[in-house]
Amino acid sequence: MKKLLLYTFIFFISFSSAQKKELRSANKLYSSGEFSSALDLLDSSKELFDSSDDKIKAQVMLLYGKIHTSMETFDLAIRSFDMSSDLGTSEQVLNPEINKLETSIITSAIGDNENENFIEAAKKLKMVFDLNEDNNKLYLYYAASSAVNAQDFDLSLEYYLKLRDIKYEGIETKYYVTEVSSGNEIEINSEAEFNLLKKSKDYSNPREEETESKFPEIVKNIALIYKELGQNDKALAAIEEARSSNPDDVGLIITAANIYFELDNKEAFKLAMAEAIQKDPNNPILYYNLGVVSGELGEKEVAESYYKKSIELDPNNENSYLNLVALILDGEQEIVNEMNNLGTSRADNLRYDELKETREGLYRKCVPILKELIALNNNTEAIRTLMNIYGTLGDNPGYVEMKNLLDQQQ
Repeated sequence: MKKLLLYTFIFFISFSSAQKKELRSANKLYSSGEFSSALDLLDSSKELFDSSDDKIKAQVMLLYGKIHTSMETFDLAIRSFDMSSDLGTSEQVLNPEINKLETSIITSAIGDNENENFIEAAKKLKMVFDLNEDNNKLYLYYAASSAVNAQDFDLSLEYYLKLRDIKYEGIETKYYVTEVSSGNEIEINSEAEFNLLKKSKDYSNPREEETESKFPEIVKNIALIYKELGQNDKALAAIEEARSSNPDDVGLIITAANIYFELDNKEAFKLAMAEAIQKDPNNPILYYNLGVVSGELGEKEVAESYYKKSIELDPNNENSYLNLVALILDGEQEIVNEMNNLGTSRADNLRYDELKETREGLYRKCVPILKELIALNNNTEAIRTLMNIYGTLGDNPGYVEMKNLLDQQQ
């Protein structure tokens, strides 16, 4: 009996030694970058490891996870790390490997996006979210965007609905300091670095800035996807649901307005935008958007007033200047067509002169607007338009001035 116990003990020691030997060999192959060979060795030793204790099994599954991470078979890596955790691997040992896995998946997803393999990028980014739902919500947001780029609206809707349900805001704090030597403001990547630099004499004017909430955009995208899927009722319901819980959120009001615009309900768009202006009366973008829609509805005078208000609030908004000029010149083609169709009678000549004066009046109205825009930053489109206007008006000095300025920009 004692001999039997001794033989059993020796066999157990030998068997355990064999398990550890195979595991060491597989680890050496992994460390030397021979991932396929390490994987083959683990697979061929499966029966040996199946009879091992949980401690050995946990180490085996941990190594499987590391190998699959390196081979970018990420779903198998996740499964292996989960099994290793269940078998008793500590978070202290496992977390660094999970972090490496997350980094590898993100890097791979970035490559997929760059190669326009958007659906693979979306699925990988969703994996990152699943690995740590509390800390990786941003990657679910990125996954939804990639799914949209892939035109997989069902998948993107699934992700956006999840973001809506968890009320993801995505607000980040940005850190800035001004470099004393250059006078340039630079963004700092971390709070820790920011706290160090703001104590330095080489930097001044430290400031923090919070980004806008992504929630209105998420709701808007849900509604737009419903619209893309032909489910307009659900699109509007998504907006109304969000607004019912945040009635004073200007971002959501604007989102609702944009959905109305997408659904070609321009009157509802105007009402929503008017409500937004009431809550945020000094927002130039709101007036700009109202100018766009009012122009499309044929309300030119109203549109003109909105564009002027937008410029008043933000003199650097180039689009407001350009749209205002385009609005003023909107009727020019009809004038030109009528002029070209006139005959040579006395009445026709008088009508021609009237139309010519009207057309030149439109041009003169545009001149100060274009000059104002050019004074801001030498906008090339404004320079070219004003050059053509001067040419039509017969203002040779003005034409030459704009021609020279345009040549300088090229």
